[in-house]
Amino acid sequence: MSEDPTPRTAPASARKYVENKPPRGVYIRVFIYVVATHVLLAFMSIIFIIAKNR
Repeated sequence: MSEDPTPRTAPASARKYVENKPPRGVYIRVFIYVVATHVLLAFMSIIFIIAKNR
């Protein structure tokens, strides 16, 4: 069993896949989640203010 001492690598023309951009629409989803949580917090704050003043 004679093994080749040189490691086998991909040819120079093969490119390594690097994901450097987030999936499409992730910024829109994050924006919607942030806006929705702020709206929910504002609504709950208004309810507490109204309940406190009664």
